[in-house]
Amino acid sequence: MARTVVPVADVDNNENEMIDELMNENSVPLPPPSPSSGVRSLRVALPMLTISWLVLILVLVASAVRIQRWEIAPGEALGVSSRLGFAPLEEGDAIPPRYPAENSIRLVTIYGGQLSLLDSVLGWLDPNVQVNTFKEQFGDRDPSTNRRLGFQAMTSAKQIAEYVAMKKIGLDAELIQGPVIIEQVLCDGAPEKDAACTVLEIGERVTHLNGVATPTLKDLSALMTDKSPGESVELTVIPYNKGSSSDTATSEKRTVTLMPASNDDDRAIIGFVPADTRTVTIPFDVTISTPDIGGPSAGLAFTLALLDDLTKGNLMGDGGVVATGTMNEDGLVGAIGGLRQKAVAAKDAGARLFLVPADQPESEIDEARRAVGTSLRIVPVATLDEALAALKANGGDPLVAPAS
Repeated sequence: MARTVVPVADVDNNENEMIDELMNENSVPLPPPSPSSGVRSLRVALPMLTISWLVLILVLVASAVRIQRWEIAPGEALGVSSRLGFAPLEEGDAIPPRYPAENSIRLVTIYGGQLSLLDSVLGWLDPNVQVNTFKEQFGDRDPSTNRRLGFQAMTSAKQIAEYVAMKKIGLDAELIQGPVIIEQVLCDGAPEKDAACTVLEIGERVTHLNGVATPTLKDLSALMTDKSPGESVELTVIPYNKGSSSDTATSEKRTVTLMPASNDDDRAIIGFVPADTRTVTIPFDVTISTPDIGGPSAGLAFTLALLDDLTKGNLMGDGGVVATGTMNEDGLVGAIGGLRQKAVAAKDAGARLFLVPADQPESEIDEARRAVGTSLRIVPVATLDEALAALKANGGDPLVAPAS
């Protein structure tokens, strides 16, 4: 049987013509392929990731680089009673009984460390943080001297608190004068030649004036009564870093031109502020543990804590009580620094009553009240008796001296 053979080329041509007709009549050109979603995400993610790393690096550098700025920031409110320790002076001596209250009065601190660049920015944005320059923070002192004087002031505050508390409840107590140590030099109004602020240094101990011994500030003051401004005197001093029990071993001679007192042009002064080096003698030994706290502003809190622990009842009354203020031997409460920051720390600790010095500038007290609102009652007190009256109004028990 015969077969019909169809040329392949003819079939292919027909099919191509049919495909071309269909494409021309019923089809549109296909769009170009779009980029995958992964490519688009990568284009966005890479810049964002780069920016994130740069920001992170900037933050790390800013937090690591310390600059010449220091803070005054809210610290902590710390209980005082747990820091008190009583012990006999000699073996066999009796110590008074203690009556510690559960809601012991608290002292309050502020932070004052050097800041990083990042900390400074955050501090400037925080209304409760004060950012200071070196001069504003330390004045004419260096940080180590400022820290040492702060701890020295804390020691004095403890001594005065012990004296005032013991006298208040009728126990024997006596303040004993200590050596003359320079705490601050005065430059305003100082003579041009041999002024104290140019020849004396903070921390030095003055042992003689014109060859006459000055073991205490009282002795030095007595020798100054007949001196006149502009007169030169010779001081014998022991530098702080050469301190010795022997005055002659390390003493140095300094010629100082006397200057007029700021409130009396006819009265001569040497030109320095002495440190409070007095110590107290009481019937038993008292320790107040404050290893990392300096300054004199806890004097009122120390005094009230001692009175509360040495007498029956609860002096504090209702709720948490915080106190700040210096204390002098007459029971007067003195002004302190960083009141706003201390008020915020007291509020953060949950206190309800905050005793502050009455001779604090009124503007600072108003500022502290605005910072804490109505959650913390701020009561100014001028004396220890006023502080005790404020505690009694807070629900505290009256102070009753122990039976002798």
